[in-house]
Amino acid sequence: MKRSFFEMAQPASVAVAFGAVLAAQTALAATPAQEHIKHVIIIMQENRSFDHYFGTYPGADGLPQSGGRFTVCVPDPQTATCAFPYHDTSPKNGGGPHQHVDALADIDGGKMDGFIANVETYFPGRCGDHAIAGCGIDVMGYHDNREIPNYWTYAQQFVLQDHMFEPVAAYSATSHLYLVSEWAAKCATHNVAQSCTNFIDAYPFKNNQPINVPFAWTDLTYLLHRYGVSWGYYVVDGTEPDCLNPKTLSCVANAKGAATWTFWNVLPGFDTVKADGQLSNIQSVANFYAAAQAGTLPSVSWVVPSGPVSEHPSYDIRDGQAYVTSLINAVMSGPEWSSSAIFVSWDDWSGFYDHVVPPAVDANGYGIRVPGLVISPYAKKNFIDHQVLSFDAYAKFIENLFLGGHRLDPNKDGRWDPRPSVRETLVPSETLANDFDFTQTPRAPVMLPVYP
Repeated sequence: MKRSFFEMAQPASVAVAFGAVLAAQTALAATPAQEHIKHVIIIMQENRSFDHYFGTYPGADGLPQSGGRFTVCVPDPQTATCAFPYHDTSPKNGGGPHQHVDALADIDGGKMDGFIANVETYFPGRCGDHAIAGCGIDVMGYHDNREIPNYWTYAQQFVLQDHMFEPVAAYSATSHLYLVSEWAAKCATHNVAQSCTNFIDAYPFKNNQPINVPFAWTDLTYLLHRYGVSWGYYVVDGTEPDCLNPKTLSCVANAKGAATWTFWNVLPGFDTVKADGQLSNIQSVANFYAAAQAGTLPSVSWVVPSGPVSEHPSYDIRDGQAYVTSLINAVMSGPEWSSSAIFVSWDDWSGFYDHVVPPAVDANGYGIRVPGLVISPYAKKNFIDHQVLSFDAYAKFIENLFLGGHRLDPNKDGRWDPRPSVRETLVPSETLANDFDFTQTPRAPVMLPVYP
């Protein structure tokens, strides 16, 4: 049997002891979550803030209002006015620049008033990132159940998280790295995690393609492999629209397939995935649909889109909603709905307005708020989770469910890297278990039309 990277790097007695700890933990009484949830599915979409999608959702911490009028506005330096939120009926949006410097500009020291000025700085023609024909600045626009009815229905029927923050104040690549590893770094040497240093923003490119730099730090699949927990990372073949230069109005889309690391498909770049012989776990989304229908889903699934179904500006949000609905329908109509927990979120804010100041948790963030949905037979109904969350909560839930509570902790996971914090422990009260009621009668599927 092929030995893992951990086993090759440690004495045999350490690896045996590591396995013995797992055996002892699994002998303990299972928690309600462990009894009922056997499949965790994380669907990650692109580039929407919470206020942009759910700012007027009843009961949520949405756009502040009084007497039916919005009480927040954002200065527009070009017109010397203060722009209020407005209902945007267009399914195609421009948004704004959304790298680390843009997050800082939008947040503006906690005033949350830099959104329009930042777009005007980068796009003096008054069009946002990936401009669409005839566009103006639309970062103050919001959608509701008229444009995204399925998302609002999922919130009404299941759980809406209204304090889910991007794990770092940056763009898609960094956010996706945090999704699977809770860190983003720049490493000097393959397979040497100690060679990595903190790195918030962009990654090197050549001819508009990302260079295969070492991702030598530890990701969650390393622990999943150590514990024998099955996982799949499902990719929609196609292109990604993120640009290397944030000042560019448009760019050549990056080709994306399961074997190529890109902004949204980051796992192929990790040394741990290669060393553990698990590159084949990164596969086409067609395999997700097939596994959902056949009842062969792995314990942990991540699902990432291609551009046309991503909701990334300037793609049509109706196509993204249809794609996400099709994924959820596949699980709901399959034999493993009864033991599944589906989490849906969006990887960054894309310049769209949000009024909540992100918490300071460590040297890197959080970033601006994004929507979060929880869909499961055991999810509470029409419940709004107000607790502070980030994508770290997904890792924590997976670790508690399948790994006996072991964390991506460089001092304990057997593979040291110099990450600035153990992300899952920064907000001790953070737990996705609050979104479930394991005493309730399991919820029936809520099958929705992909194009309502």
